Amino acid sequence: MKNKVGIGIVGSQFISSIHAEALKSVPDAQIVAVMSPTAGNAKEFAAKHNIPNHFTKIDDMLSLKEIDMIIIGAPNNVHCEITLKAALAGKHIVVEKPLCMNLAEADLMINTCKEAKVKLMYAEELCFTPKYVRLKQLLDEGTLGKPILLKQSEKHDGPHADHFWDVEKSGGGVTMDMGCHAIQFFRWLNNNKPIKSVYAQMSTSVHKNKTIGDDNSIIIIEFENGVTAIAEESWTKLGGMDDRAEIHGSEGVAYADVLQGNSIQTYSKKGVGYAVEKAGNTVGWSFTMYEEIWNYGFPQEFAHFVDCVKHDKEPLVSGEDGKAVLEIIFAAYESAGAGKKVMIPFKTDADKPYMLWKKRTEK
Repeated sequence: MKNKVGIGIVGSQFISSIHAEALKSVPDAQIVAVMSPTAGNAKEFAAKHNIPNHFTKIDDMLSLKEIDMIIIGAPNNVHCEITLKAALAGKHIVVEKPLCMNLAEADLMINTCKEAKVKLMYAEELCFTPKYVRLKQLLDEGTLGKPILLKQSEKHDGPHADHFWDVEKSGGGVTMDMGCHAIQFFRWLNNNKPIKSVYAQMSTSVHKNKTIGDDNSIIIIEFENGVTAIAEESWTKLGGMDDRAEIHGSEGVAYADVLQGNSIQTYSKKGVGYAVEKAGNTVGWSFTMYEEIWNYGFPQEFAHFVDCVKHDKEPLVSGEDGKAVLEIIFAAYESAGAGKKVMIPFKTDADKPYMLWKKRTEK
């Protein structure tokens, strides 16, 4: 294979900007093109990141022979369509979380990529976040003994893009948007042991004028090996992103704070120009980040995916992992709607997770 892996970026907004910045630190990667259906967006993005080609149609971008891999940072409801087109064009694929809208789409994506002999990789950066990687090392080397309780929380005041608020495009609220992080994080920490049950509570507490989706959720996961995991997800927390985890074991405990633990405590009467993602007001005390993208793990994640393509390796996080996460998300919405524990495996033909919650809560 040629020296560098040619990459096409699908999307031009917040997450795609992170992808572009992260890839700049990956020596084996070369961004060849960007595509956005919104007139002018791809051109502006290309100019900002020094990308030679820009398109408004996915088929035009996929026709470039220089592209080996595409990264999908588009709304959830088009993940499946773009993946199928990319697979048929012979391109390897990285899909931002969540994998897609439903389990039928997940199967179609996985099977199509297998038939086309292309890699389907699932972008879950928590498995590459340096502080969380160290946390898992502590667990794996026995420092904490047998794992008993895993906890992870991600909280901020709401997503950047409008399509996240529209459940017809996103599939659900904060559980679909951020709960997927915690679910894969728990699976990774627990070495992909089977999940036994899911219990969830959800509410639309603050953003009823923006969405009918959930903006707060608590998810309790029980693994077959006896480990319990608790995820706390919120779109109502002010003051910027909060991302932290805990492992409670039979021989110890460990706490990891991704952002505040790696920040500069800052006080300013004027406010900071940029402190951390989703920090709306930085007057007074704030946690000012440095090397934010690295602390999240995005460069490490894309270095891994590029290496998988260049050297034909199996990814740490795959399409199958994305489907497993999606199954738990559907089970969580079913649990929140039914008000009871849901056993795994969970099968459903619902085309969007939020419907399993709303069909009961709206009665």
